[in-house]
Amino acid sequence: MLNSLAQYADQILVFNVFRYITFRSGGAMMTALIVSFLLGPVVIDWLKRHQKGGQPIRDDGPETHLITKAGTPTMGGFLILIALVVATLLWADLRNGYVWAALGVTVGYGAIGFIDDYLKVTRRHHRGLPGKLKLLLQVIIAVVATLWIMRLTRDPLATSLAIPFFKDVLIDLGLFFIAFAVLVMVGASNSVNLTDGLDGLAIGPVLIAAGAFGMIAYLIGNSVFSNYLQVHYVPGAGELSVFCAALVGASLGFLWYNAPPAMVFMGDTGSLSMGGALGTIAVITKHELVLALIGGLFVLETVSVIVQVASFKLTGKRVFAMAPLHHHFEKKGWAEPTIVIRFWIIAVILALAGLATLKLR
Repeated sequence: MLNSLAQYADQILVFNVFRYITFRSGGAMMTALIVSFLLGPVVIDWLKRHQKGGQPIRDDGPETHLITKAGTPTMGGFLILIALVVATLLWADLRNGYVWAALGVTVGYGAIGFIDDYLKVTRRHHRGLPGKLKLLLQVIIAVVATLWIMRLTRDPLATSLAIPFFKDVLIDLGLFFIAFAVLVMVGASNSVNLTDGLDGLAIGPVLIAAGAFGMIAYLIGNSVFSNYLQVHYVPGAGELSVFCAALVGASLGFLWYNAPPAMVFMGDTGSLSMGGALGTIAVITKHELVLALIGGLFVLETVSVIVQVASFKLTGKRVFAMAPLHHHFEKKGWAEPTIVIRFWIIAVILALAGLATLKLR
């Protein structure tokens, strides 16, 4: 929206700064952060008043959660979404279709998560939407978004998979690309959801991954930088840097209230939407495989659940004391802040490794 002021740069020179993605990205980050700080207390107070018992705590989870987390309100992801959407609409170029694709998936998945959280709170049970219905809704949104992204993206990138470390390798998946992109979006969404189990555990890696993809989007959306780095140029994708910056600002603002001990949980409203946002950005920037590296912590948490379930069904034995992985370390006696900070460190290392793939070609 504010980028339209650039057309008056001839009359008012200072408006020229609105042409630059870097300036608008900084503005989006600060706007999302300020919105989070201003609305945070209001949203949390409203959630407390309407959620008398807070988020229902699972009986089969760590025993300490029944004491330390009881009464804490959920649906805090609503605060993230408000800050993200306001900052993006204010600072991004709204003529860019990729921005609307990212916003559409994020808000759509947030709506699914909101319904799920609402059912959990009103029923006073940890089960919300039926798993199959939730998955179906996620797939439908992802299919629509993928078809829109394919329409916006020029050939041969529209249906191709780019391979990291190889500058000229593109694998044309044809119509199978739709299924692949849906898998990336839905998989990323549910991986973040599985990671969201401790105060600050999910939001930290989300903002780290968003920062990394903001840089990737800026570079692959710039013909000069993409040519220098020998990565595939995606015209228009640079505008997603503004969206990613807004996501970083919104995440930082939410972390202020979600840091241990949390004043509010993001719930499925936040985890599903944040994961969907990362998956959509990865599909648009043709860095789907790099997402598995940058978001490696989410992958690790998901794999731990798969391994745990498979092992128990096949052998009757559990590999971990409890899954997802962060609960395993809780059972081993690690303090919650220790787990969270160490997982953040791992997320930073993986993000740096993912960014390194830009140069290692």
